[in-house]
Amino acid sequence: MFKRDWDRRTCAKRGHITYAPTEPELATRLHAATAVGDAWRCLRCGDFALGAPHGSGPAANAPLVPRGKALRDLFILRFLAVERVLRGVVIILMAWGVWKFSNSQEAVQRVFEEDLTIFKPVTDHFHWDLDHAPIVETIRKTFGYQKKTLLIVAGAMVAYALIEIVEAVGLWLGKRWAEYLTVVATAAFLPLEGYELHEHVSAVKICTLLLNIAAVLWIMLSKRLFGLRGGVVAFEAERHSASLLEVEEAAGTVPHPGHGRGAHARS
Repeated sequence: MFKRDWDRRTCAKRGHITYAPTEPELATRLHAATAVGDAWRCLRCGDFALGAPHGSGPAANAPLVPRGKALRDLFILRFLAVERVLRGVVIILMAWGVWKFSNSQEAVQRVFEEDLTIFKPVTDHFHWDLDHAPIVETIRKTFGYQKKTLLIVAGAMVAYALIEIVEAVGLWLGKRWAEYLTVVATAAFLPLEGYELHEHVSAVKICTLLLNIAAVLWIMLSKRLFGLRGGVVAFEAERHSASLLEVEEAAGTVPHPGHGRGAHARS
């Protein structure tokens, strides 16, 4: 069965990340001399890349490059980040619409009632009571809202949109605080989404609710939030166990660049 190599796929797009540790034994295992120059092992995919290393210093100061499962998880987090940015933009546009409506309620109501009369001959022909249609009654109710109430609604929508955007930035950068914020904020709105779905079922609402439930469960379990599966201690141990430098420090050997993966020129 085909298995996607997230490490090589990312290196193919962004290039390799190499590092020369000052510890002689570790540097020897990560370095290879070739006929066309020095090569250093990529901290992400493990292939040897020709050219000078991108950084050097003690192994403890080397960048912790996401690889393997951590890299795949980061891809999923960034997918969620994009979804939240789009949602935040839509909510801001809706808040702007509510604000504009609050400043011209009477004019909008007058236009609505005038346009409504145009459709009455058609609806009367089909014996449909347009004046008492659910959507018409809902719209008319909004005309009765006070301007202060509409401004509060618009402000709340902007605040919610900003939370979504902050979540998105943190998730894109892989910040743990953003994972907590996403779980808490998303879970807090699940009952409201369930109520809206109960009031009116739609494919969009169903998909949104399922996506949010899946996101909450996945982030809590995979990132070991709130002490689950060993908590932050187990999470950090798992993250560092995937570090190529730490793997090499523990293993003590690496394949020669001429065997197995082979030497690759740095893109």
